[in-house]
Amino acid sequence: MADQAQGKSKIKPPAGIEESLARQLIMMWRAFMASPVRYVLFGLGAGMIIVVTATAYGQVLLVSWNRPFYDALERRDLHEFFHQLSVFAYIAIFLLLLNVAQTWLNQMLRLKLREGLTLDLITEWMRPRRAFRLANAGAIGVNPDQRLHEDARHLSELSTDLGVGLFQASVLLVSFIGVLWTLSQGFTFHIAGKSFVIPGYMVWAAITYAGMGSWLSWLVGRPLIKLNGDRYAREAELRSSLMRVNEHVDAISLAAGEADEKRRLEFDLASLLSALRSIVVATTRLTWVTASYGWLTVIAPIIVASPVYFHGDISFGGLMMAVSAFNQVHASLRWFIDNIGNIADWRATLLRVSAFRMGLLKTDVLHDMEKRIELVPLDGERMTFDNLEVASPSGCTRLVDKHVEVLPGERVLVTGDPGVGKTLFFRAVAGLWPWGSGRIGLPSGKPPTFVPRMPYLPPGTLREVLCYPRSSETFAQADLTAVLVESGLGRLTESLDRTARWDRELVESEQRLISFARLALHKSDWVVIDEALDMLESDARHRIFAMLEHHLPDAAIINIGRGINGHFFTRTLHLGRDPRGQTLRPLRVAPAQPVDMAATGS
Repeated sequence: MADQAQGKSKIKPPAGIEESLARQLIMMWRAFMASPVRYVLFGLGAGMIIVVTATAYGQVLLVSWNRPFYDALERRDLHEFFHQLSVFAYIAIFLLLLNVAQTWLNQMLRLKLREGLTLDLITEWMRPRRAFRLANAGAIGVNPDQRLHEDARHLSELSTDLGVGLFQASVLLVSFIGVLWTLSQGFTFHIAGKSFVIPGYMVWAAITYAGMGSWLSWLVGRPLIKLNGDRYAREAELRSSLMRVNEHVDAISLAAGEADEKRRLEFDLASLLSALRSIVVATTRLTWVTASYGWLTVIAPIIVASPVYFHGDISFGGLMMAVSAFNQVHASLRWFIDNIGNIADWRATLLRVSAFRMGLLKTDVLHDMEKRIELVPLDGERMTFDNLEVASPSGCTRLVDKHVEVLPGERVLVTGDPGVGKTLFFRAVAGLWPWGSGRIGLPSGKPPTFVPRMPYLPPGTLREVLCYPRSSETFAQADLTAVLVESGLGRLTESLDRTARWDRELVESEQRLISFARLALHKSDWVVIDEALDMLESDARHRIFAMLEHHLPDAAIINIGRGINGHFFTRTLHLGRDPRGQTLRPLRVAPAQPVDMAATGS
């Protein structure tokens, strides 16, 4: 979209965020093939194939055992009866060992699949600038923690269980269709004095019986796909609300806002419970089908084979063997019936995870559709701003000076009226907010250090907090102690190796002082500050000015703020509103609809 001068424009992403099942599976397969755990998964999968195939062989032996065992009972042959019990013991021990091995392999497949999937999502999410852009891309960027944690775990477990179950059902089906077909060869029907044979009669009966059940189960259970997707979205909203209240409990208590927050939480809970009630109703309907077929299966194979048995064409042992083989074939064919709920759950979870991953991959491409601010590396030691305008939903913020050049050692204050968009300007310089026009030139090879209004203090020791994002061994003990004292945090010098939630233990002003102590340690040549200095008390601000002069004498420092200056800043730039400039509704990436992006301007 090169020209945004007039009107509105709708843009659809190249392939949309809501992809078909085939596209989702292809995307996830490519991610799997790039995973560092793929070879471990291949090894575990090969082991599972061997164990499942051996289990199917054991099941065939067990079904074949039915004929001599029940024939011995029919003949009252005590010696043969005990002999068949010993045969059963060998088969049972063999199957028991395989069951234990399959359980271990299943759990390891779950674990490794989750490891690979979660690592892949974290890698894509944590690419430079991507998490921020996704957070500003609409519904797909809401609650990424839910997608990375719960959805990834659930998808890994369901994929393992359903994949192994489907493969096992397929192997058993192939194994027992042959057995059942052979048994059906001797089935002769006598009707009105005529005899005839239906080749593979029991096989066709099992296929017809299971096929009807599968069709009914899919018809009744299909709504669970959408209902489960709604449920996971509501779960994420409630979890996010609970986390928000917990993070701001002090402010809520001081404002006596518990009743209002209680109302919000109750609304989110009611929304979740409504989704769960819909699932209960749909699951109950599905149970009518699955349970009915479950009970009918108890007698269905006997009814199917009874005409041949009562005519005397097969023995009692042959009947029981046919019944067992029928049940195995039917159990394999009815795998879909038994797992329709899990399949719907898997489909909904796959949609959430794949939509999230697709959003991660496409957010950069989709942002390119809108007119963007150009970020360019410059030769030499300078930073420039040329015809810079920052588009936002509330209007257009522009730098009044058309061309600005900042040189090393300069102290520049960028100010403007309240609400003019100073933080948007800060984000544009940092490359986080791409919408607008003009060009920002940055010194090549020396990326600026950006200081937001509220710093990020990672969990860990205070030493790690000060050194972030570098290693805790980067700076000497004396340097760490010195910057703490200079910033007014001398009381913390004995706590450098103490682990704590520093973002909770320190008040906001102390957290900002930590960010400036960190800045003095890292000694960047280019520094851009977003109103963090304005929020300090006068004495603390003067201490920080002195510390910056001492540790960063040759650094260019650009402070975006209200104009609390003193004698530190020697140059002032102004931000203003341009009523004729571009107004933007930012890009929204939604998982179930085309992307809608509109911009207007003069």
